[in-house]
Amino acid sequence: MQMIPLFISGAEIAFIVFILVMVFGADKIPEIAKGLGKGMRTIKDATNDIKTEITSNKQIGEMGGKNIKEEVDKVKEEIEEITGSIRRK
Repeated sequence: MQMIPLFISGAEIAFIVFILVMVFGADKIPEIAKGLGKGMRTIKDATNDIKTEITSNKQIGEMGGKNIKEEVDKVKEEIEEITGSIRRK
């Protein structure tokens, strides 16, 4: 197992914990940690949902890319027909 340097020593971590206990009290720290954990879990779930959505859309695009391009071309032609007489030159 590799040790990742945190750029913070044990004494500094102990000092931070001491300050947290002094500011929030020993009773509130578990609640704060639980809230932070839930927040991080929510963010992780949201990013996983976004990744899944992107990959599924990518796969759909690869499978039906020609059909999508044809549909886009049809819509472009219809828009040009409608706006042709209105367009300013």
